[in-house]
Amino acid sequence: MTIEEEIFKKSKPNKKQLEKYGFKKENNKYEYKEKILNNEFETTIIIDKEIKGQIIDLNTKEEYTNIRLENPGTYTKKIIEEYKKVLKNIKENCFENEYFMMPQSNRISNYIIKKYNAEPEFLWKKLDGSAVFRNKKNQKWFGIIMDINKNKLDKENKIVEIINTKIKEETKETLLKNKGFYEAYHMNKKNWITMILDDTIEDEIIIKQIEESYNLVNK
Repeated sequence: MTIEEEIFKKSKPNKKQLEKYGFKKENNKYEYKEKILNNEFETTIIIDKEIKGQIIDLNTKEEYTNIRLENPGTYTKKIIEEYKKVLKNIKENCFENEYFMMPQSNRISNYIIKKYNAEPEFLWKKLDGSAVFRNKKNQKWFGIIMDINKNKLDKENKIVEIINTKIKEETKETLLKNKGFYEAYHMNKKNWITMILDDTIEDEIIIKQIEESYNLVNK
């Protein structure tokens, strides 16, 4: 996870606040520049579909890429801390908190909240990215959103968010033929299915599975 991804996870930009803060808008992209460390370096933050940043060494006019090293030196750590201050100030002034990291996760959770009056419950301190949704009538879980390493599902090594929903056992094999569906992670594989929340699967298909899951526990 990049510095930018770590700081801005579970948040979304407020476009009006971005412009008030000093971001310049061009072709739906927002760009902001700020000098750090006695004007020796200049940070550039670009907000589009993703949030990207870079640091330019104003003496050499080249990008200072050492901030991306796994084990930076003492001087680079100082630059990283100053860069993080810039990012955190932007987040505090221009961003709104969300429950989850991925846009689809937040769209789906908002649907569940409105449809079933079920707020996400974050039950585990060590798994602060995981939340359950309960049926209000009987307190049974019908959905679980989690952040995991995708290598637990396949061979790709990156952090993703998933949703587990309850299914009829006889539908499992058919569902698994579709891209983005996996054997249930951390749940009973006969009665649950896992769907990835990275827009591989259309919202409408996920919503259909959520409705089925809710109906299965609403008895």
